[in-house]
Amino acid sequence: MFNLFQKIPSISTKELAGKLNDPITLLDVRNPEEYRKGHIAKAINRPFNKITDYQGKEKELYVICTAGVNSKKAAKILKEKGYDVINVRGGMNQWHGPVKGGK
Repeated sequence: MFNLFQKIPSISTKELAGKLNDPITLLDVRNPEEYRKGHIAKAINRPFNKITDYQGKEKELYVICTAGVNSKKAAKILKEKGYDVINVRGGMNQWHGPVKGGK
């Protein structure tokens, strides 16, 4: 079982916006329906319930969800798998940039 008390680095949605021009991997851990309603263009949908199966080649991952709770849990699971993970605080609720899909 993963360590619930380990510290996960986090950034704000504003800080994330500044990194989107860089070659980063952003995982959106919301369910596919939420993702389709609107997501950050660069985000890859990896639902939280399938995060243990993630096998990307990159070392560093950014993780986002609706409010930051599931992304933090997902980040801890991914960290245990050997990834350097950064959680996006506040999730899509705090995101004020452009979104793809949805409304």
